[in-house]
Amino acid sequence: MALLGFVLWTIMLVTMLGLYRSGVVMAGARKSNQFQPSGEDLEGFGRRLTRAHANCYESLPLAASIMLYAIATNQTVITDGLAMPFLGARLLQSVTHLVSTSQTAVLIRFVFFVMQILILFFWILKLAHLF
Repeated sequence: MALLGFVLWTIMLVTMLGLYRSGVVMAGARKSNQFQPSGEDLEGFGRRLTRAHANCYESLPLAASIMLYAIATNQTVITDGLAMPFLGARLLQSVTHLVSTSQTAVLIRFVFFVMQILILFFWILKLAHLF
């Protein structure tokens, strides 16, 4: 469920990004082929939304690889306990990113990122029977 939740969240962000950019185009502020993939050409929420989406598609393969390995090797007992906290940290990182880029928000976002990385490392060590 956590893996599907991560995929769904990524799809929701890209949908929001598409709607945002469509609004910018329909307002006549930009042509549809003038957006930079990085979002650097957007201000405020548009830039944060672009980056939140990118953060998801950058980390989804890592989480998916580990979770699918656990499924394929019948070791989901290792990932099950932290799967939803992992998803929660992913969602909270994105939401914090969407809300603000203040110094405090960036620090909070980083804490949620570190939580995800620690969970991934823990899973790898457990799956490799090193922990």
